[in-house]
Amino acid sequence: MRRMTTPARHRWILGSLLTLALAGAVLLVPRLAEAGPTAGCGKTPTLTSGTRSIQSGGQNRSYVLSIPSGYNNTHAYRLIFGLHWLNGTANDVATGGPDGAAWAFYGQKQLSNNGTIFVAPQGIDNGWANTNGRDVTLVDDLVRLVEGDLCVDTSQIFAMGWSYGGSMSYALACARPTVFRAVVVYSGANLSGCSGGTQPVAYFGIHGTHDSVLNISNGRSLRDTFVRNNGCSAQSPREPSQGSLTHYTTAYSGCRSGYPVQWAAFDGDHTPSPVDGTTSTSGTRTWTSAEVNTFLAQFPSSPSPSGSPSITSSPSSSPSASGSPSPSSSSSGSPAPGGACGATYRTINTWPGGFQGEVTVSAGNAPITGWTVRWTLASGQTITQVWSATLSAAGSNVTMSNVSYNGSVGSNASTTFGFLANGSPSTPSLTCTSP
Repeated sequence: MRRMTTPARHRWILGSLLTLALAGAVLLVPRLAEAGPTAGCGKTPTLTSGTRSIQSGGQNRSYVLSIPSGYNNTHAYRLIFGLHWLNGTANDVATGGPDGAAWAFYGQKQLSNNGTIFVAPQGIDNGWANTNGRDVTLVDDLVRLVEGDLCVDTSQIFAMGWSYGGSMSYALACARPTVFRAVVVYSGANLSGCSGGTQPVAYFGIHGTHDSVLNISNGRSLRDTFVRNNGCSAQSPREPSQGSLTHYTTAYSGCRSGYPVQWAAFDGDHTPSPVDGTTSTSGTRTWTSAEVNTFLAQFPSSPSPSGSPSITSSPSSSPSASGSPSPSSSSSGSPAPGGACGATYRTINTWPGGFQGEVTVSAGNAPITGWTVRWTLASGQTITQVWSATLSAAGSNVTMSNVSYNGSVGSNASTTFGFLANGSPSTPSLTCTSP
């Protein structure tokens, strides 16, 4: 064997060290989250619903866990983190506070089709200062814990929160873009930091136009971070005037596929649960829960874990693959002929004992200045919540009329209103009349 000369030896050593350094660098690059089932799939869980504790960053932290009834370890569930506001608590988020179960986890638990695992962490001093990243670390630890014990679809992990909780949701979008598929920020600001903040994450921001606690400019700034990151076209979304008691929701155009940005501005102050047409707020009557639910439902799920040899699939008894309420193609009605109005219906979401419906009101070849839609409820149906319409009912006969901001519909244009109802969904026969 020929002996290596000294210069050659030096080059070989340097080359070897460079190779090792590059390999080490590759190992240090954070691995992108792989969509699919987690280690908890197929296991008998040890976690149970309720208030629990976890060691994180050398501190004892608490959280509230809500596991779907009838949990099936062969089904990969969505995972939603609900972050509380300043001086709020994890229990406030988990129970819905004064508004009760209908507002639990910002209204998403009621609409979840029993297919979502919910986690509400507790902030130190009832806030999310995220000092030295401690609150991001807490969420990391909770994600690891839940995924290791329960069956989670890693392509369906979301975070949402109001005020300080919205700020923390924004911090998670910045710091963990490969973990969180989307975040919802209600009336937030950059209060918990934004470590990273250069990668795309689907984003829905909601803010009051005259927020007296965190000015709407804060919400716009957070939104614009992800308008840039997601490659969306810059625009100035429409916002309602003060005193209109309305809201406008805008979906940005040009965004990178799979990374939408949505913005809802409402005529109101610092609240997560505005109600159109009134200055009062209520989690049981707000439009935000349904709009957030629809936003989250657009993201496709990863494949079912049934391919794993240790898991047997039972689709007939498990929730939908995404864990989100299943959109329905059922519809009724017809487009408006001539100058009249027409109405069509579709079922947006369903869950045990209830459903979400949407009605599209269309003008014909001439504009209309008002509209009324009527139909008869099926047996066992009752309407519990309405947005963008005024409801009057006589027995099973339902009448929905326009509100101040959506009565005028241009020629060949349309508007929508929505509702939540108890009972099983059906396909109603609608009639639409205009003045």
